[in-house]
Amino acid sequence: MSPPTPFAGFPPGALSFYAELEERNSRDWWLTHKAAYERDVREPMLALLDALEDEFGPAKLFRPNRDVRFSADTSPYKTHQGALVGSGSVLGYYVQVSADGLRAGGGFRAASPATTRRFRAAVDAPASGTALERVLAALDAEGFEQLGERVRTTPRGYAADHPRIETLRHKELMVVRDHGAPDWLATTEALDRVRDTWRTVRPLHEWVSEHLGTD
Repeated sequence: MSPPTPFAGFPPGALSFYAELEERNSRDWWLTHKAAYERDVREPMLALLDALEDEFGPAKLFRPNRDVRFSADTSPYKTHQGALVGSGSVLGYYVQVSADGLRAGGGFRAASPATTRRFRAAVDAPASGTALERVLAALDAEGFEQLGERVRTTPRGYAADHPRIETLRHKELMVVRDHGAPDWLATTEALDRVRDTWRTVRPLHEWVSEHLGTD
């Protein structure tokens, strides 16, 4: 088997592919433009993940198809290509490319209510909760955005004036940095940017690994 092609950046065609897909999200359009997807999106993403594997581990490339079984939106294809480097089903490092450009980050998704309970217990505990707040403050200073499903009210069993109530409202917690579509996206610098982003997220990854496990 031939070695993978070295990562050279995401070409402009990757962004224009998704910009047009947003307007013409159909099976016929996809089949007509599948070669562009393979060339401009899938192959560069695989090359990027291959270049990062030694430091962060193997990645899962998400399928381009949407699961529309329980959705009112029946568009058949995702309007971005994402990939996850994970230590299990609940946490990892994430990267995606779309019409808006490059996004990267990490954190955890709740695999079950038990995952959320363990997360909140660790946030509630003074030592681990304070440690997480320091990690999140540092990420906030670096321009990361916090994402993930959360409740608007006070979670059952916790006081409304808890010092970490905003974090306790999370059922899951991810942080992302949107890099947009600068000129360097089409160069090898994109690899350095994703690597640096994941390194910055590593303290959150380590906290989640320690307190939630990797189930």
